[in-house]
Amino acid sequence: MQDQMMDFAVPPWDRRHLAGNAGRLEAGGPGKSVPRQSNPSETTSVHEESRFLRACRREVVDATPVWFMRQAGRYLPEYRAIRARVGMLEAISTPDIACAITLQPIEAFDLDAAIIFADILTPLICMGLRLDFVAGEGPRIENPLRASRDVDRLGTPPAAETLPSTLEAIRLAAAALASRKIPLIGFAGAPFTLASYAIEGGGSRTYELTKGFMYAEPAAWARLMERLATVTADYLVQQARAGASALQLFDSWVGALSPLDYARYVAPYTARVIQGARGAGVPLIYFSTGTAGLLGEIAGLGSEVVGVDWRIGLDAAWRQLGYDRAIQGNLDPVVLMAPWREVRRHADAILAQAGGRPGHIFNLGHGILPATPVETVRRLAAYVHERTARREQVVV
Repeated sequence: MQDQMMDFAVPPWDRRHLAGNAGRLEAGGPGKSVPRQSNPSETTSVHEESRFLRACRREVVDATPVWFMRQAGRYLPEYRAIRARVGMLEAISTPDIACAITLQPIEAFDLDAAIIFADILTPLICMGLRLDFVAGEGPRIENPLRASRDVDRLGTPPAAETLPSTLEAIRLAAAALASRKIPLIGFAGAPFTLASYAIEGGGSRTYELTKGFMYAEPAAWARLMERLATVTADYLVQQARAGASALQLFDSWVGALSPLDYARYVAPYTARVIQGARGAGVPLIYFSTGTAGLLGEIAGLGSEVVGVDWRIGLDAAWRQLGYDRAIQGNLDPVVLMAPWREVRRHADAILAQAGGRPGHIFNLGHGILPATPVETVRRLAAYVHERTARREQVVV
């Protein structure tokens, strides 16, 4: 491993944005400008009565809100057209392009929320790690953390200075969504998931290196998690200040841990992020996968909404979490590639488990897969709205 890490400053791709040299791609296409938002708080207040935000607050809605993780992605032809011309990091770091991609599924489907086009790993670049997206492999970190001294070289720079392009993309997207009264979700990776990428250097099935570091270097692990928690909480708050009406904390890989390890090595830092982000005054969704056995711990983290995957029934998950919080989920993404009768059967089962109780947000248990038919996504969003419209809500 190389000892040299990059400066704790604006990444090279964000420097291009600040210098005004990045190419522009507007949400409405070349030559059409994206409206700028001068006051994010005004846009946020416009959305307070949206069914998505009402559901986050467990208020009665006219129909169950729907949005999909990775709703702006490779299954969309218009997304592939943009990505054929620009790489992942350039797309993320060019505000006009990130805004345009964010709006694509809103233009295509009847969705109740947009989520900013970004990636959970970009804060790691600002901390001193070198990230690239390798075709056919996904994200790769060139200088992964393998020793205590590597942790001590990581910086904790403020997001306002190091991630201005994503914050600008949020301002653009929030302004573009204001007339439709559709809220925008900002997001970040949770400390464990970021740590696992930073240590493994990419994805993993066993997280052998991550767990090994956690067990063998508990003091260094604590310092790493503290730094990640600091950076993540600040990043989430800045996204809300830029115009995000809600936030989601992705802990995609934490299901690899036992309840004992989660409680000892992870939960305190995740709770710190959530408490810090709550200061932004917008709802926060904590999403994880493979965590049916961790819901007792997750219930105590303090998020207003908990996202669950398909490996547990929505009703069982909600009982464990408690009805004093909203729930999001939880269709298996692979179901979207099945015949419509099967998609409808699974959607009906989830809605039946929700029971009309205020606080359910319909979503997948993970992101939309690249081979997903566009028409199925369109049909499902419409179906959930129609199926739940004006249903009598359960009063608990």
